[in-house]
Amino acid sequence: MDAIARRTAALYDLAVPDWPGVIEFYRCLAAQASGGVLEVGCGTGRVTQQLAELAHPLVGLDNSPAIVEIARAISQSIRWVQGDMREFDLGEHFGLILIPGHSFQYMLTAEDQRSCLGYLFRHLVPGGTLAVHLDHQDLQWLAGLPATAGSRFEPAPEIADPRSGDRFAVRKAWSFEPAAQAATVVSEYQEYGERGEPLAFWRTEPLRLHCVFRFEMEHALHRAGLEAIEVYSDFERRLLRDDSREMVWIARRPPA
Repeated sequence: MDAIARRTAALYDLAVPDWPGVIEFYRCLAAQASGGVLEVGCGTGRVTQQLAELAHPLVGLDNSPAIVEIARAISQSIRWVQGDMREFDLGEHFGLILIPGHSFQYMLTAEDQRSCLGYLFRHLVPGGTLAVHLDHQDLQWLAGLPATAGSRFEPAPEIADPRSGDRFAVRKAWSFEPAAQAATVVSEYQEYGERGEPLAFWRTEPLRLHCVFRFEMEHALHRAGLEAIEVYSDFERRLLRDDSREMVWIARRPPA
């Protein structure tokens, strides 16, 4: 595990804040679930930890060793697994599976999507629920992006580490490949001490995300044998609109 991966993982919760209403939304789903909860693409387990009194067992799966290491340090009462969402076998079945924070968009091909959803299906109990949070694609924004990764950096909100007092100026460069239906982001971090002195600088490797569209997702769910129940524009359960920025899908494995 390299130093950049460790440093970026340590800032994950500061750099990726919660969406409005997201925790209460997932808590409601967990309270209604008949069985345990699996969070796929769990990051540091920020969601999973807040479901602890509502479900058992609780399992978090993430592909990043650095992120899983942090999750294990935060909570030892939850089972944390480092693994690929395209192919995993936990030996358990769950009443609820969550894929929060656009993590399903790491599935870059139709085969990635098919494999991931197939394994999710196999890990759900009959009648179990799947919740998937995605971007609702902004075509105008995508069309304005350059084609070359890392070619145009723009400032993102500055973040501060409350533990050390250090500040981090963040810049992100997005690009878009229409033929691949993929957006790529490269992030730069400049770390400053309490007195404003520069401490460190690093740049992440390009990170590709698949741009999923509504009926593509509905088709993918049906192909995996899952029933698409609802699609919302946010965690307040408002209907999807042309100007919506998010898609929140609720699907289920049909009852036996």
